[in-house]
Amino acid sequence: MKTYMAKTGQVEQKWLLIDAEGAALGRLAAAVAPILMGKNKPQYTPHVDTGDYVVVVNADKVKLSGNKLQQKYYDYYTRYPGGHKYVSYEELLEKKPEMLVELAVRRMLPKNKLGRAMFKKLKIYSGAEHDHVAQQPEKFEL
Repeated sequence: MKTYMAKTGQVEQKWLLIDAEGAALGRLAAAVAPILMGKNKPQYTPHVDTGDYVVVVNADKVKLSGNKLQQKYYDYYTRYPGGHKYVSYEELLEKKPEMLVELAVRRMLPKNKLGRAMFKKLKIYSGAEHDHVAQQPEKFEL
C-alpha cells in the first residue's frame, strides 16, 4: 500500500469566510490555524501548503473572557536599549483589532518558511465588509 503525498500545486485551495462576532479569541484562532495548515483535509501533507484561504470579518467584535482585556498584554521589543513595550489587549482591541486575531493565529502556525506562507493566506477585517467578494468565499461556521 502506498501513502499519498500531495505535491505543490496539486491541491485545490478554497476561500472560506469566518464571522468572528461573539467568538472567543482563542477558540477562533484554534479553528482558523488548522484550516490554514490544511489539517481539515484528507490529503494533508506536512511539508506542503495544503490549506485554504481564510477571510475573517468582524475582528473588532471578538470576545475575551474574564479580565483578560485589562490583565493580558502583548509585549514586544524595539531593539533599542530600554525598548521593551507593553500593550494591553483592551488597547489593542480599540486601536488594531485585526492585529489581536493575527497574533493569536500566527502563534499557532509552524515557525518556519511554510508557516509564513500559510499565514499569508489569512485576511482579517475589523468590519463586516471585505475586499474578497470576487473570490466568492464560502461561509464557515465555528
